[in-house]
Amino acid sequence: MKQNTQVERISVAVVEDSPAIRSSLVKILSREKDMVCVGEFPNAEEAIRFLPGLAPRVVFMDINLPGIDGVECVRRLSSVMPNAQFVMLTVHEDVDAIFNSLAAGASGYLIKPPRAAELVAAVRDAFAGGAPMTSFIARKVVQSFKQAGPSPREAENLSPREIEVLELLVKGYAYKEISAELGISYSTVHTHIERIYTKLHVRSRSHAVAKYLGA
Repeated sequence: MKQNTQVERISVAVVEDSPAIRSSLVKILSREKDMVCVGEFPNAEEAIRFLPGLAPRVVFMDINLPGIDGVECVRRLSSVMPNAQFVMLTVHEDVDAIFNSLAAGASGYLIKPPRAAELVAAVRDAFAGGAPMTSFIARKVVQSFKQAGPSPREAENLSPREIEVLELLVKGYAYKEISAELGISYSTVHTHIERIYTKLHVRSRSHAVAKYLGA
């Protein structure tokens, strides 16, 4: 009897206005057995129209898109694609733009053009619940949201289990690591995190952590 050894593939999409960079990213992703590129778009307008239907788990989003920029694109898509992880692409460490992206719902960012190994690692990291970004940006996120920590009413709404999950997020645990640490399924972790986002009125891991630390 043959065993099914087919690897579950992570669905990825790319939103990048440079044809050369977009093509390069798609080629890199296509070489990986555990990934599949389900869409590539040159602008935010097309991404906003088609990405929700494609439902990719990881989206690479250029910050400086023509027309609607990447920050606004993430802001619009994150509310209708709660299962997607958005990783921003930028040519330099533009602190304000990156911070605005994280506040809008992005999980992290890469300086482009990223190396192949870096791109592939970011897909797996984001899919597992990680947040690829430098410590400098992470600190800026925390500092900027400290004044907007959860109100006593918001914090009281979190269940003991949700607080446990959130504390592990603060420590940098990926979703699969939280699952193993607490002895619960991956889907249960995801459900707890969705409830945490709703109760704290946030749309991203970075924002949730920042709010918790600023409490």
